[in-house]
Amino acid sequence: MELRVLRYFLAVAREESICGAAESLHLSQPTLSRQLMDLETELGKKLFIRGNRRITLTEDGVLLRKRAEEILDLVEKTTGELTAENADLTGDVYIGAGETRGVHFLTRAARHLQAQYPGVHFHVSSGDTTDVTEQLDKGLIDFGLLFDPVNASKYNACRLPASDTWGLLLRRDHPLAEKGAITPADLAGLPLVISRRVRDGGSLKNWIGKEAEHLNIIATYSLVYNASLMVEDGLGAALCLDGIINTTGDSALCFRPLTPAVRAGMSVVWKKHQVFSGAAEKFLELLRQSWGDEIGQG
Repeated sequence: MELRVLRYFLAVAREESICGAAESLHLSQPTLSRQLMDLETELGKKLFIRGNRRITLTEDGVLLRKRAEEILDLVEKTTGELTAENADLTGDVYIGAGETRGVHFLTRAARHLQAQYPGVHFHVSSGDTTDVTEQLDKGLIDFGLLFDPVNASKYNACRLPASDTWGLLLRRDHPLAEKGAITPADLAGLPLVISRRVRDGGSLKNWIGKEAEHLNIIATYSLVYNASLMVEDGLGAALCLDGIINTTGDSALCFRPLTPAVRAGMSVVWKKHQVFSGAAEKFLELLRQSWGDEIGQG
């Protein structure tokens, strides 16, 4: 399977048309069609459903699209690392992060490094813990910003001097909005929107305790902005971290912290035995100088 053919495949998946893909690739339609047929033959799988007006992907085609994107991203990342000039530091630093104000620690470090080395560029992808660790494990990003606890058997980590507060995102006209803080008992029977991380366990689940059996979970989210839209439209109340959604001014929403308080610490993590590019190594050096509390070294 050649990288060139994977690029052809992705072009067809994007355009949903042999004609459109061929035009964007500056290929003839017969040449492109033959390449795709050869790819299906090589894999022994049907990748496309060829309709009258557009081409759609089969289940195997959807899987190949995801893997092809990952492969080509990794090739581009590796090529950039190997071709970067050593005389004046250049290159790319790839970071994955959840929604948290803790990202400021990374962006401030990035600002200082970029001011010193204008040829260094930063690429930040957003996602929850599941998304970020998957990208880390596949080598698609150099660093991840994760909430505690960190898997010290897989990752080295630099703990940040910051934490976020868990609470409940509500409409301002909700009865619970009159309270100063939310107790586990307040959640019983309440239509809730929760993150995948809460569903899978952690400190917040421990805080809920015996009330967990009475939870009315109607939806889950991976990024809290979408959860805020659910709350705004009256679907439920969202358990989330403070400071991500603007609840000031004319906002229809408000945030109420949990009591007893539940806080989420965070760390910058990277794979053990990771081989960094020069740019990523310099970024890590700056992080270590700023916050030296490292865990899971090995």
